[in-house]
Amino acid sequence: MSDVTVAATADVDSRAEIGAGTRVWHLAQIREGATLGANCNIGRGAYVGPGVTIGDNVKLQNHALVYEPARLADGVFIGPAAVLTNDEYPRSVTPDGKLKDGHDWVAVGVTIGEGAAIGARAVCVAPVTVGRWALVAAGAVVTKDVPDFALVVGVPARRIGWVGKAGKPLTAEGDGVWVCPETGASYVEAGGALTEALTEA
Repeated sequence: MSDVTVAATADVDSRAEIGAGTRVWHLAQIREGATLGANCNIGRGAYVGPGVTIGDNVKLQNHALVYEPARLADGVFIGPAAVLTNDEYPRSVTPDGKLKDGHDWVAVGVTIGEGAAIGARAVCVAPVTVGRWALVAAGAVVTKDVPDFALVVGVPARRIGWVGKAGKPLTAEGDGVWVCPETGASYVEAGGALTEALTEA
């Protein structure tokens, strides 16, 4: 694990793969079989479950919990104390009262697309997919798939607008055209989906 910084109090399993330039801070735990890309930042007390896959340039803020088998693409942001769940039908015990173990349930994962951001204390209830460059507001509870570039808020989360790659709400220009107030990039809405406008070479 060349060029990897791991705090003395962090718990990184020897079977995890950590990309160059990644930093793992105090009390974070990276479980066996997890794969983290390059230049990631894993905050204090964050948890990455067995077999989770995390891309390059991902930030897990303090106490974020990413349960297996989650998949996070490049450039994803997971806010403080956000949770990506993995149990559709959670129970501590079986119907006959015995404590459940790993053979008594099937883990299902959350998938987060490139550049998407999950706000502080938000919960993504598996199995859901959060699309590319989408923004989940702080405290939201995601129970359905989130489209690319969508801004979702509330419990349960619902779309209230669109965001661009800069993360700021887009401005409607009419005829389904949306523009980023920071970068000037244009997007086109059609059929409940947003795509980047083609630019002339």
